[in-house]
Amino acid sequence: MIDINESVMQFLLAFVVVGPLLGAAAALLPAPPGLKGKSPDQAVLRHGVTVTGVVLIAAIVLALGFDHDHPSKMQASTDISWIPALDVRIHLGIDGISLPLLVLTALLTFLCALYSYFKMPAGPSPKAFVALLLVLESGTLATFAVLDLLLFFLAFEMVLIPMYFLIARWGGEQRTRSAWKFILYTLLGSVVMLLGLLLIGIKAGTFDMVALATDNDPSLTTSVQVIAALAVGIGLAVKTPMWPLHSWLPDAHTAAPTVGSVLLAGVLLKMGTYGFVRILLPITPDGMQTFAPYLAAFAVVGIIYGSLACLALAKQGAKGDLKRLIAYSSVGHMGFVLLGIATMTPTGVNGALFANIAHGLITGLLFFLVGALKDRTGTTDLDTLAQETGAALYGKAPRLGGLLAFAAVASLGLPGLAGFWGEMLALFGAFQPADGLSRPAFLTFMAIAAFGTLLTAAYLLVVVRRVCMGAVPKEGPRLTDVQTYEFAAWTPLVALTVLAGLWPAALLGLTDPAVQQLLAGGTR
Repeated sequence: MIDINESVMQFLLAFVVVGPLLGAAAALLPAPPGLKGKSPDQAVLRHGVTVTGVVLIAAIVLALGFDHDHPSKMQASTDISWIPALDVRIHLGIDGISLPLLVLTALLTFLCALYSYFKMPAGPSPKAFVALLLVLESGTLATFAVLDLLLFFLAFEMVLIPMYFLIARWGGEQRTRSAWKFILYTLLGSVVMLLGLLLIGIKAGTFDMVALATDNDPSLTTSVQVIAALAVGIGLAVKTPMWPLHSWLPDAHTAAPTVGSVLLAGVLLKMGTYGFVRILLPITPDGMQTFAPYLAAFAVVGIIYGSLACLALAKQGAKGDLKRLIAYSSVGHMGFVLLGIATMTPTGVNGALFANIAHGLITGLLFFLVGALKDRTGTTDLDTLAQETGAALYGKAPRLGGLLAFAAVASLGLPGLAGFWGEMLALFGAFQPADGLSRPAFLTFMAIAAFGTLLTAAYLLVVVRRVCMGAVPKEGPRLTDVQTYEFAAWTPLVALTVLAGLWPAALLGLTDPAVQQLLAGGTR
């Protein structure tokens, strides 16, 4: 890695968080005259690509300058008093837990901006679209970078409005209903979460997440921790989403435009699980230990429920929507993340963080591919794709079919690809949970989750068989294979999926020391 001055690192992290906001404001300015043949719409879309590209470069430089020998140490820290009366501070910093999520967010947002430049979703002005995309990026990046509970809440909520409008204005059928369902569910969960965060801050006398995780404040008694963990956990569980608080997700994904689905699955869902790791595990360990068995139980129910829902959607004659199917698969995959967190062990939590990144890469790719299928065929209905327009995708568009099959086998957890390690480590964590947790109960959860992996393989292979395989009809619409801009947007996701699967130590080497310290600091 490269040696970068700490002040430069601080500037880079601040720029990564604030830069997209400045870009959003610039996108709304009147277009300058003399575009030399370029339309205003093209100019603002190019502006989105430029801003997200610069933010991605800054995030990569930040990762290169990160001290990989001490990933448990908060780096690039900025700590400025903001509201002295409440001891609320503008406190930013990254460690081995937050850095991968920061880079993933910057990458996916850049790929979405690049994809939208060539394939802008139907809807109102591209100016508003680009501005909302950049505000969404800023809020998500801030969630992973801030180290103050109230700033975390503000960043957590900041993403709701742009995602609401992306669904409601650029979405498909029933977009208004789906957008309202999304924002009502998440806002109600956030109100409860705010009460829990205020309880922690008021009782401890500080909202600083680093101090709360290491000081072992005696005012955070077991009863306070239990109440705070329940309140904060509900808000985080809605965003994750955890069964049975998940019902907003399939509707939101089905209605959202392609890039909206990519960011919703690839980035926004990670905010909930990140909150469990960053806030509840170190700050309220007694509360987490109380609720860990219930969290694990809900997690494995979600794994089975999501897989069975996908199987029902995948079968012939079910009129299942492919985007809806992938959304339900996210409920199952995030169940493995929650199971890993519930074990409260380094192995399980590392597995959860790895599965977070893997899910962002793989499911982001899946939604890109399904969006491309819809652009070519006009539908995401699985029966229609299988019977009329998309049958024998291997023969009609072999590169597109091959990528869809690749993403499917990566999602089912094929060894050698990114989806394998997170789920495997979560199962290992459940095999030997933390002291104080019932091992027989977690062994039962492990067995149920392992069965869920078989169901996952079943529905994904059914989808590949129905959409990709079969005889190529002599008549029928021809499908365009992968275009250059699509190749540019999808190749990084494919490469990182393979790299993470073959070299998991690259990611685990970052997360493990930070997780070890986080769990040790949270032991009271």
